Amino acid sequence: MNSSIQKYWLIFAQAVTVMLAAVFIVATLKPEWLSESRVGSLASTTSFMESAYDGQLSPGSYHEAVKRSMPAVVNIFTSKANSKPKARKGSSPNSIDPLFNFFFGDQAPEKEPSSSLGSGVLVSPEGYILTNHHVISDADEIDVALSDARKVKAKVIGSDPETDIAVLKIEAKQLPTPITLGKVESVHVGDVVLAIGNPFGVGQTVTSGIVSALGRDHVGINTFENFIQTDAAINPGNSGGALIDTRGNLIGINTAIYSNNGGSMGIGFAIPVNLAKQVMESILANGSVTRGWIGVEPQNLSKELSESLGLPGNTVGVLLSGVLEGGPASRGGALPGDVLTALDNKPIKDVRDLLNQVAQINPGNQAKLTILRKGKQVELTAQIGKRPKPKQQTN
Repeated sequence: MNSSIQKYWLIFAQAVTVMLAAVFIVATLKPEWLSESRVGSLASTTSFMESAYDGQLSPGSYHEAVKRSMPAVVNIFTSKANSKPKARKGSSPNSIDPLFNFFFGDQAPEKEPSSSLGSGVLVSPEGYILTNHHVISDADEIDVALSDARKVKAKVIGSDPETDIAVLKIEAKQLPTPITLGKVESVHVGDVVLAIGNPFGVGQTVTSGIVSALGRDHVGINTFENFIQTDAAINPGNSGGALIDTRGNLIGINTAIYSNNGGSMGIGFAIPVNLAKQVMESILANGSVTRGWIGVEPQNLSKELSESLGLPGNTVGVLLSGVLEGGPASRGGALPGDVLTALDNKPIKDVRDLLNQVAQINPGNQAKLTILRKGKQVELTAQIGKRPKPKQQTN
């Protein structure tokens, strides 16, 4: 009997020894086998609280507005083949790069083509796109990348540097649904807005903010200014992109930022949709924008200037420091030194106000000028002329 018990005990002890040896070997050579089994056992005994997705958007989400408008926002890539560098004054073209000339003769080396990027907004099923003039100015080639990753060539229909608006056209089948144009009258300070564009070329991006101010002028960016100011982040590459309301309607074309470092600092400017539409319609109808002009060089009235002219301290208007000989104002009888206080009985606040009021009058129409001359009010009539095109900058 005792021998049988000893025999079974010996078998048990040997089995335990073998199992412990096996565990030691596995723990040494394949420890993950043991950890995986432990993790598996923990997972099987652990429960989690998970929310049930009911298909509803998160409170305050602007997903529907973005979904509606984002396909109409395009990326714009422009390129320009730089001309040959000019020779220095008093030297021959050979002096540009002597080593190059040693191998290749008199021809000057071609510079690498420059490229830039921006954004645009598809506004019609015919393929018309609104963007900024500065995005496409002087470009030799313009490529438009659609939301479905297709790339197509674009041509410039017209451009207005004085408002920084340009109109492009693309030819492609199955274009995205154009964006819906909103009403500026429905936009108020404090409204939530979204900016859509291609900042820094990273791809289509949406940022949010509020309308910080309306009717911003005297910014010094364009000749004619009436900006929507927003703190929605606008960065390089966003130019020409869409500023939309929370319903997905276009309310502005993003155009510029105020920045000390090139990045967004919470002050961005967008051209209101009504001005962009007005410029676009004029370009589509006439190929350019026609504005009124009277041919004067106006100057804002300061307190010191008013005192030197002997004007009452509350005088509102602009000083005509120069009058173009033979121009509309000159033919109407205006003289240098006159103070223009009203145009068609509408008071003139400052130079920009005069510029905007005159620009809205069709060339050929008559306008009444109310001026102060030597302390006396004089009424003149001038036939509005056509505003000359701005001179293009040359390098």
